[in-house]
Amino acid sequence: MSESIVCVVDDDEAVCDSLSILLETSGYQVKSFMSALDFLADRRRGDPGVLVLDVRMPVLDGLELQKRLKDAGDNIPIIMVTGHGDVPMAVRAIQMGAVDFLEKPFSEEALLNAVDKALKLQSSSAAAADIDAGLLDRLTKREREVLDKLVDGKPNKIIAYELGISPRTVEIHRSRVMSKLEADSVQHLVKIVMSTGG
Repeated sequence: MSESIVCVVDDDEAVCDSLSILLETSGYQVKSFMSALDFLADRRRGDPGVLVLDVRMPVLDGLELQKRLKDAGDNIPIIMVTGHGDVPMAVRAIQMGAVDFLEKPFSEEALLNAVDKALKLQSSSAAAADIDAGLLDRLTKREREVLDKLVDGKPNKIIAYELGISPRTVEIHRSRVMSKLEADSVQHLVKIVMSTGG
């Protein structure tokens, strides 16, 4: 996997160990850190690698670390992981350049795919994921309205009220949006919208 290293930062020792073992047995070089500050102390800007970063940690959380790296001009690809994900958090992480946002518990395959994608992005210096900018054109006007409100973090009942339709109709539109955009979560929808500039 070249000299790129996958850095895992998670304050839960069991999670940190299990992620490190999974990545090592999949052929990656891994460095693990129990805190964002430990990672920063070790990090040299420009070193090749990918960062698998927990959002909620004491002292310096994942979003704050992401901002520090961005402010320092360090463009290491970041995969955010969290057991407490919400849409605004995903939006913020992706706006700041996170490659992916995974909610625990996630599958081994989801993590490995995210790491592989991040390494490809790094090697090609691509600024965004390989998402077709015309993807959102597949949606009807109403589906796009529902999508925009989902990305804003609104629940189905609020979307129904604001659009003057039933919650069941919102569910149908939401299902069609997920299908047309091949998304498996609201966080994935957020990522698609951010990546297409929509």
